[in-house]
Amino acid sequence: MIDPIAFEFGPLQLHWYGIIIASAVLISALLGARVAGWVGESAEDGWSMLLLVVITGVIGARIYHVIHLWDFYSANPLVIPQIWNGGIGIPGALAGGVVGIFLYTRSKGINTARWLDIFAPAALLGQVIGRLGNFVNQELYGPPTSLCGVEFPACLPFGVQIGADHRAGTPWDAVTYPVETTTFVPLFAYEMALNFVGLVVLLFAIRRFGPRLFAGDAALMYIMWYGAVRTLLETYRVNNWTILGVPTAMWVGIIGFVLAAAWLIYRHRRGWGSPMIKPAEERQADASPAPQPHPEATPG
Repeated sequence: MIDPIAFEFGPLQLHWYGIIIASAVLISALLGARVAGWVGESAEDGWSMLLLVVITGVIGARIYHVIHLWDFYSANPLVIPQIWNGGIGIPGALAGGVVGIFLYTRSKGINTARWLDIFAPAALLGQVIGRLGNFVNQELYGPPTSLCGVEFPACLPFGVQIGADHRAGTPWDAVTYPVETTTFVPLFAYEMALNFVGLVVLLFAIRRFGPRLFAGDAALMYIMWYGAVRTLLETYRVNNWTILGVPTAMWVGIIGFVLAAAWLIYRHRRGWGSPMIKPAEERQADASPAPQPHPEATPG
């Protein structure tokens, strides 16, 4: 198990979780800049909107998590801003990120759906990297497993040790399930692997089939992929936030998958949508300098 505090500078502490999330944002942004070039958009717009998208994404992620554990946070409101200790919800982050993209693209008059496509693979890469934070904070694990008898990470992805203080609310107390000899299913590792596969598939689809796709298709495929992954893994997760006995993230995953798949099929049958790859004439118009006003003639 890793100390969640990476460095201490007097009273200040730098957490691994924060380092990992910051790294995920930066590396994902670099990928997004590359994808922007593939579809004909300006990477400068991506960098310009990044801060807004990160802020709205973090707010959405934290709101989702706080609602999940409202009984705790309502009694401890000062803990709500402490995201460095973990506690963000990916569905909330995605919703918040979409809000940020919408606000920026609408204010600049650029194609919102195409920018959602650009951010889709970047989001998957960010999730792949960001899940390392769950390892450090001992989050997102499943039930005990006997598939591997040695300590994580030597037996990845079969088992990970979870400290007693991170098992609150679970049936696996440290007496019956000793910390030294009990390993748990590391769902974060499975999600990392599945999201990496999804990232490769999505990038291939954009590069290989981009000219035949509509703007927004990659975002819809992302929703379908992540919805399926999250639905699968939620069946093993502990301390789920449930609605009618079903994990909330599973509801979100299933509904998102069905709606995204239905809209993807329907819009292609109808031929609705602008092209994913920005047309050459639009690129030329963007690259052309604005006409300069003619100076007024002055008397000689």
